[in-house]
Amino acid sequence: MKIGIVSDSHGGYQYLDTMLACKEARNVKLWLFAGDIAMDADYLAMVTDKEVIRVAGNNDWPGGRLPDYETVDIAGHTILLTHGHLFGVNFGLNNLQQAALDVGADIAVYGHTHVAVEEMKGDVLILNPGSISRPRDASNGSFMVMDLQPDKSPCVKLIRI
Repeated sequence: MKIGIVSDSHGGYQYLDTMLACKEARNVKLWLFAGDIAMDADYLAMVTDKEVIRVAGNNDWPGGRLPDYETVDIAGHTILLTHGHLFGVNFGLNNLQQAALDVGADIAVYGHTHVAVEEMKGDVLILNPGSISRPRDASNGSFMVMDLQPDKSPCVKLIRI
């Protein structure tokens, strides 16, 4: 199953449109939105007619209409989805890794830093798609597409728009 991963759009619908025009986004069956700005996830769901699992980012407060994290099971994998600010991701990934282990997740997805990451920490694959609209690690925004199959390691691709 192809999963799209995006974060930190900050109201930039035009960046989401550019993302969706990429050939890699065409076969995505489900989107994970790792926060900042929640209304953008609503837009993504509307224009794709796909399910978008979303969490609140630090710029989505106060409001409390979205959870700070979600756990989802897909194709034999368990994914912890969070924005990351509550786990101190600016200072390292140990807290996020432990949170993933605590909920039995083999994949942790976060945003917040605006820097793309694909890192294996112990038994947890940690992913950050970077920011689609305001990257801090390149001149172009980014998102990820992950192929999940039962009994196989995830296949992840970072795409710059």
